Amino acid sequence: MNRPLLTRRAFGALSAASAAAVFAPAAVRAQTDATPLGRVTIAVGGQGVLYHLPLALADQLGFFRAEGLDVTVRDFAAGALAVQAVQEGAADVCAGAFEHTLRQQARGQAYRSLVVQGRAPQLALGVSQRSLPSFKELGDLEGRRIGVSSVGSSTHLAASLLLARVGLSSKDVSFVPVGSGTAALNALRAGQVHALCHADPIMTLLEQKADTRIAGDMRSLKAAQEIFGGNMPASCLYAPQAFIQKNAPQAQALANGIVHALKWLQTAGPADLVKAVPPGYLMGDRGLYLAAFSRVRETYSTNGLMADDGAATALRVLARVHPEMADFKVDLARTYTNEFVRKARQKFNV
Repeated sequence: MNRPLLTRRAFGALSAASAAAVFAPAAVRAQTDATPLGRVTIAVGGQGVLYHLPLALADQLGFFRAEGLDVTVRDFAAGALAVQAVQEGAADVCAGAFEHTLRQQARGQAYRSLVVQGRAPQLALGVSQRSLPSFKELGDLEGRRIGVSSVGSSTHLAASLLLARVGLSSKDVSFVPVGSGTAALNALRAGQVHALCHADPIMTLLEQKADTRIAGDMRSLKAAQEIFGGNMPASCLYAPQAFIQKNAPQAQALANGIVHALKWLQTAGPADLVKAVPPGYLMGDRGLYLAAFSRVRETYSTNGLMADDGAATALRVLARVHPEMADFKVDLARTYTNEFVRKARQKFNV
């Protein structure tokens, strides 16, 4: 995170600001002193979904700031768009599905996971009760429109994998990007799509309101093991290798913040969670949000480590849906590191 040299005008402005800081309230100075590692921008696709809960907690509970890091989170409609933000320099780090690191390496770009947040995708495929009232099996989706957060996202991969299990390919359906949150809800309810593959609490809301019938569920460790055939890493923090090499202290602070949040989740009660997350995340229904959380709680990583078979499982799954991946020699050891997490585990005794 090198900064350009200051111009004379900029230096003057900075000097004035520094002088003002001397007379600023103590609390303001403390905030400045508390973030000696500077600012890091994290891009995320759908910050309010439970898939990214550890990141939200680390941010909201001040765990990053406690590590001396000023974190700015930029929210995008989908994970693929968050990746694009990092590629274009609009963000330093991405919070998203681990398989994106595999895809980036196949494209000649070195990205590496720093810390794992989830050990199952926490996704479900729901079919509209209104649009397809006679739906019986996944094969009935042939020729239908399926909503995903964006093409190339983890929801797209998950839906494609479920369809492949019944012999359907991407040519047999139409994938429609619907974003996240209320946009995804409205797309299904308005009949723009016949089915929706998404994360909680969105899918639990649609299920409880009888808008959808769940046709494929990846929201438990058991289901994920059955569908993926191994430990499938889900949400993680990953960054370009160049960023990690130049900013090791910041990378360590990020890992510390997430591991701290994962430890907090192990003992947090319902009231603790509701107080910690922004009200908008509850989608107007505290009980529903907590029910959705209870369903996926076991899928959060307990320590942030990449499982021994995690990267290999992700590559195998990706190749099922995208056979062209078999043509690339992906170096799995370069797609993640447990180095920062090991140090974080020692610090927080997890």
